[in-house]
Amino acid sequence: MTRVVLLYGGVSGEHEVSMRSAASVEAGLVRAGMSVSRIYIARDGTWHAGGPGGPALVLPAQLVESLARGRADGEGVSAHIQAVLEGPPVFFPVLHGTLGEDGTVQGFLELLEVPYVGAGVLGSALGMDKIAMKKVLQWAGIPVAPFVEARRCQLSSNPEVVIKAVEERLGYPCFVKPANLGSSVGVSKAHSRDELAAALELAAEYDRRIIVEKGLDAREIEVSVLGNDEPIASVPGEVIPGREFYDYVAKYGQAGSRTIVPAHLPENLAERSRELAIRAFRELDLAGMARVDFLLERRSEELFLNEVNTIPGFTEISMYAKLWEASGLPFERLLARLIELAQERYRDRQKSLSAARRPIAV
Repeated sequence: MTRVVLLYGGVSGEHEVSMRSAASVEAGLVRAGMSVSRIYIARDGTWHAGGPGGPALVLPAQLVESLARGRADGEGVSAHIQAVLEGPPVFFPVLHGTLGEDGTVQGFLELLEVPYVGAGVLGSALGMDKIAMKKVLQWAGIPVAPFVEARRCQLSSNPEVVIKAVEERLGYPCFVKPANLGSSVGVSKAHSRDELAAALELAAEYDRRIIVEKGLDAREIEVSVLGNDEPIASVPGEVIPGREFYDYVAKYGQAGSRTIVPAHLPENLAERSRELAIRAFRELDLAGMARVDFLLERRSEELFLNEVNTIPGFTEISMYAKLWEASGLPFERLLARLIELAQERYRDRQKSLSAARRPIAV
């Protein structure tokens, strides 16, 4: 029986989303016939076996040693973890945002040399950092909306310089976001100078790097991608926000947001969104899964890649699984495929490690 360890919770503002996603993933994995154990990361950063209130795990030294040796006899590592360490289980990070989706946990799992679901360190970091991601996509010729980048230190010393750059290059309305966060946490839409100043202050609370994007009159189109070296794309879907834009409340609250799956698009635009999603997946060196979000400008019908989510939501309302369901891949089969892809990528990494460990002839 395949053994899976869920990593969920986390220290970011998306903690509650992770809790909801993990519950859905666990239920689906069990229905798919897999053995599931859980490691919960509390808001204060402590790791617990089983869930909130479970035995605390001493990290990183003792857990690293225990996992790397395939046993769990270190002080502070519970019998709950010992049961899943007869061989390397597949780790499934259901973590959103900072210190979970940004390459940090992925680097930890790489050190443990265990298979895990989703992108590696580079892809996770690029997918989370909106500024770095858009620069890579621009270099690859994938269209993104015009943007201005700023740093928290600039806002502290001379915010007028940032505001002037935004007004000259983008105008109003514009969207202000922390460079490294998801679920629209810390995101604002600014229609004036006063709103822009407040939005920049809010975004700077969450990250030292801020991105300001041109506000487009656009439809929000999403595509799910699945695979490693040969990724495939789902049918596109459309999000109809229940508020002025698809913020945290519109996504997870009772704001009247709705989705259309599949999206009502001409065949050429549907195919274009799928093609761009796969290109972005490859350019960012992603693996396993990603949800790629586009803005379809109403006037020009031009697609702009907005964001890439390397650990998309798995809640009951999340689009990633919905899009695959509409493409003919049910939830349990989707999860099973993600586990297969994690194992495939693990075997591929082991080949590279074997070569790297060989002594170099002098």
